[in-house]
Amino acid sequence: MSETKLINKFPAGIVNVPPSKSQTHRAIICALLSYGETRLENIIFSRDIVATLNAAAALGGTWQRVGEDAIVIEGIGGTFQNYSAEPVVINCGESGSTLRFMLPIAAALGIPAIFTGEGRLMQRPLEPYEQVFAQHGVTLERTSNGVKISSRLTSGEYRIDGDVSSQFVSGLMFSLSLLDGDSVITSENKLESRAYVDMTIDTLEKFSVHIHNEDYKHFHIRGKQKYQQLIQSFAVEGDYSQAAFFLAAGALGADVECAGLLPDSLQGDKAILDILMFMGAEIVRIQCGTIKVYASELRAVDVDVSQIPDLAPPIAALMCLARGESRIHGAARLRLKESDRITAIAQALSALGADIHEQGDTLVINGKPSLPGGNADAYGDHRIAMMVALAAIRCKGEVTLTGWECVDKSYPSFWDDFEHMQ
Repeated sequence: MSETKLINKFPAGIVNVPPSKSQTHRAIICALLSYGETRLENIIFSRDIVATLNAAAALGGTWQRVGEDAIVIEGIGGTFQNYSAEPVVINCGESGSTLRFMLPIAAALGIPAIFTGEGRLMQRPLEPYEQVFAQHGVTLERTSNGVKISSRLTSGEYRIDGDVSSQFVSGLMFSLSLLDGDSVITSENKLESRAYVDMTIDTLEKFSVHIHNEDYKHFHIRGKQKYQQLIQSFAVEGDYSQAAFFLAAGALGADVECAGLLPDSLQGDKAILDILMFMGAEIVRIQCGTIKVYASELRAVDVDVSQIPDLAPPIAALMCLARGESRIHGAARLRLKESDRITAIAQALSALGADIHEQGDTLVINGKPSLPGGNADAYGDHRIAMMVALAAIRCKGEVTLTGWECVDKSYPSFWDDFEHMQ
């Protein structure tokens, strides 16, 4: 049963931005497929990351926690050593990255496996894999309790819809590099969330695996590449997706500094800085990796979130408190997240008194100087919970949030950071 929380403290001080969840998933997978031990540093053990670590263990890797925020992974070197006739069962929790990355890896290794999940995970699209797996030797079957695969992937051309999720392209990049022959991934339409593909290619390069990107249309992958870490330890960088809530808090008047953000990061959600500037906020880089955003009168803006879907919740909260009519569009994929995130954003912010409504897959928001407050629901979605906390900064009355604990999915210490910053 979900718990209810009164939000009556607001951020002030310095927050050490948590490590990038997206980069952590990718680093764990590369370490799993490498030969020997890999040390990963700056890790938080959110539910999504634990799901990927457990999946790595199910596929034959081992991992050990070292201190508070590091792990050592013993990789499998691109081969599966513990084959049995019984399928391996992999519980992905609610992690879409775990499911979509590990499915093709198991298929490339020839491991019969059953993937299970929680919440809405098994309702999220897998059609791109269903199509290309059937063409390349693998049976993918949806069962009453998950997804079952059998047989081994073959190399060749993989034509895939790029507008569903970039996770399918990234998953194939990890796996096709293990096969005997060369392969190419062809995106048959505009590739969404390109920055996440850039992050995958960059992480693979750090583990000696090379992908040739031909204008995000064709990705050429040489087979039988050997995963091998080029540096002694891999430190995960700070997460702009999570930092966005604290950067936005500064624009709403909170006295917050965000530390641990790389200025030259490949993360697409670094775009939050440009959006804040377009809305009229002042951004100051105090030192390398530390950013402070100052309050100002925010102005309305139209934002296409097709490449930055995880920024929709903090942007929506800002728009509710900006002068004029704002729009969030390019948001169709938000309906396929942990919640129907378009509806969840609209209903949670409406519960606080915001003027926000849906027009198809677009959110239309008329800003106000402040909101009255009220009782909101997180809809089981970590980013909706964080969005409500952000909007509460400019609420005149009390704000209570049902389901606040769901932040454990990606950012277990969020409430400590939000309410007890030093």
